[in-house]
Amino acid sequence: MPNEFSLEDGRFLVKLARRAIGEFLRTSERISPPAGINEKFLSRRGVFTTLTDHESGELRGCIGFPFPTNRLIEAVIDSAIEAATSDPRFPPVTLEELERRIVLELSILTDPEPIRFKDPRECPPMIEIGEDGLIVERGWAKGLLLPQVAVEWGWDPEEFLSNCCIKAGLPPDAWLMEGTKIYKFKATIFSERSPNGEVFEKRLKSE
Repeated sequence: MPNEFSLEDGRFLVKLARRAIGEFLRTSERISPPAGINEKFLSRRGVFTTLTDHESGELRGCIGFPFPTNRLIEAVIDSAIEAATSDPRFPPVTLEELERRIVLELSILTDPEPIRFKDPRECPPMIEIGEDGLIVERGWAKGLLLPQVAVEWGWDPEEFLSNCCIKAGLPPDAWLMEGTKIYKFKATIFSERSPNGEVFEKRLKSE
């Protein structure tokens, strides 16, 4: 996937996400987007913020916006704050924890596209591990997994689909059921190497 976001862009956005969390934890106020920024940050994009405990490697929060409903700069601020304070799986992050233990990762998404097939069994070969993230939707149930999740767990496409169904609260074979919608998307991923440390672009597969 051609990358429209440079490493410099990634550093800027990750630092902004960290500042947004820190300011919210200190004051309960949401920072405003900086003035005079590149127009690419004003385009509407999906984005996820993932927080990880650097010492244990455990997930500490992950919230985002799958669809391009907000301007990227605002989506980064909002997803960062929500990942730190509103992920129902975890207690809110503390300021000390943010400064000493938390590593931030931002995933900037392409627009999700439906995977079109006549038979659901045609779907797995259309999914590229290390490139694609997934959304599974059935009725009101919806689950999303970022591209890096399949790589981290060593899943093949069928396992990726099944685990995305589970994330949606569906049976693992729901992707085979008539009426289940499956979308895929790609992501540009920027991550800190350590809390408030160097930012790098995470490549999930070799070029």
